[in-house]
Amino acid sequence: MADLVFSELPAIAPLLVKGVAGGIGAKGGRPLPERSAIVASHKQDLARLAAYNRVCGFTLRDQVPATWLHVLTFPLQTALLAAKDFPYALAGLVHASNSMTLHRPVGVGEELALIVRTGNARAHRKGALFDVIGEVRCKGGQVAWSGTSTYLALGAKAPAGEQPAEPAASVVELPAPSQQWRLPGDLGRQYAAVSGDVNPIHLNALTARVFGFKRPIIHGMWTHARVIAALEPRLPDAYTVDVEFKRPILLPGKAGFATDGSSFAVTNRDGKPYLTGSITPA
Repeated sequence: MADLVFSELPAIAPLLVKGVAGGIGAKGGRPLPERSAIVASHKQDLARLAAYNRVCGFTLRDQVPATWLHVLTFPLQTALLAAKDFPYALAGLVHASNSMTLHRPVGVGEELALIVRTGNARAHRKGALFDVIGEVRCKGGQVAWSGTSTYLALGAKAPAGEQPAEPAASVVELPAPSQQWRLPGDLGRQYAAVSGDVNPIHLNALTARVFGFKRPIIHGMWTHARVIAALEPRLPDAYTVDVEFKRPILLPGKAGFATDGSSFAVTNRDGKPYLTGSITPA
């Protein structure tokens, strides 16, 4: 299958419309298309990066956050998921987990090559899981960042094979939250403006209700980024961070952040996690 090659990052909103309209009735069962989405040379938008840092709580510095590099690959993710022959409906996807590795610091002025593909479809008790794998390469082809977003297609079928046993959830005892975050009602719109992710469940109560939410919910990748921002002073130059998205955060809302230095959680007032994860030097 021919790769999708773009001269610049595509706009996400038209892709979302295309993917939702074209994916009605898609229930999986077919192999994932063997193609990549590519931008061979991308110059970072410094004004947008500064706005992203502000919304997510990062300080301004010469190196970019690891989650910013995910944001740059996200339009290419959407292009793959919105393709007519993609076997899972875009509207029914849930971002279940994310893993990313910053292999070395990436400067704000570096031009980047962005490459995204899909793979590893497998059965799940609630549907089918698959991965979207991204790479950011710098001059000379060196991989500076790699990431895997795992999506759950609710009610869908995996291409083949039996349902694997789900691993037992690990329990990590963390100290009481050291930070309390207050999330304003328009935070979803703020993050959408800097990330490009304009999924309607994040924008206002009216569009969120269409998808079964009483109020808009914040993007999981904002919560992920806010965690990295909270850990920023202690991060090594290269690291791997793994997160699982447990439940949505309704807006406006509050959340607590707890960490023991390597494991972390974002929780509600009852201590139930919105997000859990860990970070290790790469």
